[in-house]
Amino acid sequence: MNIRSLTRGDGVVIGAAVLLLIASFLDLYSFDNVPDSVDLPMLWGSGPVVFSVVLAGIIGAALVVVSRGLPQAPKIAGIELGQFGAAFTVFAAWSALGNIFDVTGGYDNIEGSNEDLLPSPGIGLILALIATLLMAAAAIATPLVPALKAALVPAPRPAAPQPYGAQPPGGYGYPGAQQPGGYGQPQPGQPYGGQPQQAQAQAPQPPAGDFSPFWFAVPVPRPLFAEDGSPTPIAELAPGTWYLAVEQRGAVLVAQTQDGRRGVLQDTSGIQRG
Repeated sequence: MNIRSLTRGDGVVIGAAVLLLIASFLDLYSFDNVPDSVDLPMLWGSGPVVFSVVLAGIIGAALVVVSRGLPQAPKIAGIELGQFGAAFTVFAAWSALGNIFDVTGGYDNIEGSNEDLLPSPGIGLILALIATLLMAAAAIATPLVPALKAALVPAPRPAAPQPYGAQPPGGYGYPGAQQPGGYGQPQPGQPYGGQPQQAQAQAPQPPAGDFSPFWFAVPVPRPLFAEDGSPTPIAELAPGTWYLAVEQRGAVLVAQTQDGRRGVLQDTSGIQRG
């Protein structure tokens, strides 16, 4: 699972799931003027609330986050795992709202009291409603809102890349490296009678407008297609990971992945240059 592929929306889903888990240990309902000696049940004391709110919300959040972190999200009956997770979160929010209006499992009578008491939603049920609403909203809005699609964990900026295929600094052929031999003597890799170093320094330089390789990161997962024009992607570029652009062909880039594969990135909108 690639943690760097998680988005800000996934971070909201994770935070809402933690809030829901905390809420499950708080009061399910409350009464006015109840003695302190009376122990009110928490959310885990109600089966319907546990299954329809707590477990449904946590399972939905887990499915959303796991599907985002996998290179290829699995499908169940043709539906992506993340869509199942979003449906679970919506169901949990709907169930929490229903329990707010009809608190389940309330006491009809409390020992030491001569009148019937109507329960009101407890702090645990209120927090559960807030958590599931946040969870469902983030799960649905993340693919649609650019601010939520941004990477949750920014990738560290890489060092400036050397030109693709260039020799390391200080090695043979590097402009600042000292070349052996004297004036009029052949240099390694030159035929006898080669030009002196002063002449080499005046060798024509490539035009300033030539493409220079650079590092970049994508804002959302994007497919990388083969250079031969095949419609089947050879890899998927994940947010939060730096890739090397080695060539530009019009509006598209030829990118190289960390394992050495090269392909064409057709959608270059919103990329972050290193």
